Amino acid sequence: MSKPARTLLKVLVDQRRWRYTDFERAFRRAAAQVLDEGSRNLTVSEAQFRRWTAGKVQTLPSPEACAVLEHLFGVGAAALFDAPPSVAPEPAFNLEDEIAMTARDAQSEAADAAAASLSDTTLDQLRDDVTTLARTYTNRAPFDAFQRGRELREEAETVRSRTQVPVQAQELLIVAGQACAILATAAFDLGALDGAKRLCRSAALYGETARFDPLRAFAGGTLAYIAYFSNQPREAARLARQAQTLTGLGDVARRRLAAIEARAFGHLGDPVSAQRALDASQADGQNVTDDLHDGVGGEFGFSMERLAMSNASTCLLLGDGDQAESSAMQALELAAGRPAALRSARVVGGAAADLAAARLLRGDLGGAADALEQVWPVPRDQRATGLLTRTARVRRALTTERFRGAAVAGELGDRIEDFTQMAAQHQLGVGQGLVAALEG
Repeated sequence: MSKPARTLLKVLVDQRRWRYTDFERAFRRAAAQVLDEGSRNLTVSEAQFRRWTAGKVQTLPSPEACAVLEHLFGVGAAALFDAPPSVAPEPAFNLEDEIAMTARDAQSEAADAAAASLSDTTLDQLRDDVTTLARTYTNRAPFDAFQRGRELREEAETVRSRTQVPVQAQELLIVAGQACAILATAAFDLGALDGAKRLCRSAALYGETARFDPLRAFAGGTLAYIAYFSNQPREAARLARQAQTLTGLGDVARRRLAAIEARAFGHLGDPVSAQRALDASQADGQNVTDDLHDGVGGEFGFSMERLAMSNASTCLLLGDGDQAESSAMQALELAAGRPAALRSARVVGGAAADLAAARLLRGDLGGAADALEQVWPVPRDQRATGLLTRTARVRRALTTERFRGAAVAGELGDRIEDFTQMAAQHQLGVGQGLVAALEG
């Protein structure tokens, strides 16, 4: 049975699904609006927030704090700190969230005692948290990953302000930059290209400030992705080539950048340059690693199935259906060889969509329908920009003269439309213009 909230403030915070960082941000904005200039910097500590929402205050806060709270919630301060009305809905109790919040509270308050330097435990935990997010990204909903990435970037910046040790400050810049890079990826997957571009540039700036070139290279590659999705393939090729000039990159980083460059030249319709980059992406490496693409890995890595999927898309852009089909099938075989918990639904769906498109190039409508059977199961919240681009390509192919009037083609087109309409970015109202452009 859920535990009833002790204050109306707790009910209203839960209804908005606010954590402390969300509340504190909203409180500061409200303070700037309602208080005079001398009091506008009023803030609330996390410990104070916990006491307020738990009903552990004997008297009302200061008049300034009460004024901010009343402006924020539209309810009198006395009512906010009183027991909620019986008709107010009780928030659902989530044990996992409570444990996670308690763990963060304890970590934050322990860190306060560390004064001008941080304990190794605090820094290690932040590194572990970002690594976990990167390694689980492929099976997370982009929206959830975005929220977690935002929390981690803010945490890294908060603790960075507490240390005066240069080595620790540099490590925290790298952690914040990694979180920012994941935010950029999540924004891209949700179809918010302008926000993704800004976040990507911020990640690159973190890498430059920390003198950590692997992060700059990852951000440069993502900027190239964004450029050709923004109909700027020549800029995409330039960005990919520029990122390859950075030092300290391992084989995985260079493989990823070569595949991105190949796709850019595919968009440009330059088969010679595209094939050169395709060959580079598949060439044997020098057994060199780096601390981001290999050490952290996950979303910062570039698995062989992702490489095969990306190269299948490049071959489709060049009109090479045979090579596209071979690469897409290789991606699906590699993905199938992974344990179910490590298999990316987005990679499987993307490779299957490319396989369908390749089969349509040679008129195999039945084979395309078979390939799409691996697309339909992709969960709604993982139907990201890359996958929707690929299914849009299939939908366009189904409307060509070759398949006009075929009942199967019409049915598949309708199903792709439904698949797109139910994607998370469409349901959340993000990236709809992008999807429409892709389908046009």
